[in-house]
Amino acid sequence: MDKKIFDKAAAVFPDECFKNPPSLGIILGSGWGRSLKIDEVKVRISYADIPGLGGSTVKGHAGEFILYNRSGRLIAAWCGRRHWYEGAGWESVIMPVEILRRMGCENLLLTNASGGINPALRPGDFVTVRDHINLAGINPLIGEHNPEWGERFPDMTNVYSKHLAELLHAGANKLSLRMMDGVYAYNCGPAYETPAEIQSYKAQGADIVGMSTVPEATFAKACKMNIACISLVSNLAAGISRTPLSHAEVIAASEEAKTRMAELVDDFILRL
Repeated sequence: MDKKIFDKAAAVFPDECFKNPPSLGIILGSGWGRSLKIDEVKVRISYADIPGLGGSTVKGHAGEFILYNRSGRLIAAWCGRRHWYEGAGWESVIMPVEILRRMGCENLLLTNASGGINPALRPGDFVTVRDHINLAGINPLIGEHNPEWGERFPDMTNVYSKHLAELLHAGANKLSLRMMDGVYAYNCGPAYETPAEIQSYKAQGADIVGMSTVPEATFAKACKMNIACISLVSNLAAGISRTPLSHAEVIAASEEAKTRMAELVDDFILRL
């Protein structure tokens, strides 16, 4: 990755963003863009105005950065993400995490929508990711090593924080939401998986599947961040679902669950 691209992007952010480390950084995936309860907006920047990032090309991703206060906590939220399949390179995918690192943020909440593989799951359920499988065989750390991003060979034994996962489960229990722990399988997309692939992923121990999250989590772990990830099961995976898969199904599921999603994110913030 080209560090100069990140330098140019960081220059767009006002000094306000770097004065005090945010209590939490959030990357809001498909359908999660309306999950923020905001007391006061301090900074708002469109992705289109951030060099090297650019506006999202995927429906359901708002495409703006918001620095805001919520109950005395400073939160840095990225409303929408860029994906490897969009073809803009690793810089756009990883940029939100790198900017958070430069802000001094230590805690990261990743969100996404996923396809359910585990037969216990149904659309509308939540999954706290306890581990992942990188099926794509690609990694944002490939290339010249930058010591600012951690060790050359970072340990991935415990990518996701058990403590932060416990906070998510406590919130789900309070709100009476269906939630389980699970393993997230990453396929770079943009094509959905075949039924045979899904059966292979199931045999490997995957509970859900999606096209994001793992690159950001890998980079954030290398940078020594504490990471939590919550996924909304928006549909059943190929061969399990009785209908053809579509992104419209993802958007519809998130629309139906938007109130629960916002309550869960806000409860997590208030527990930090």
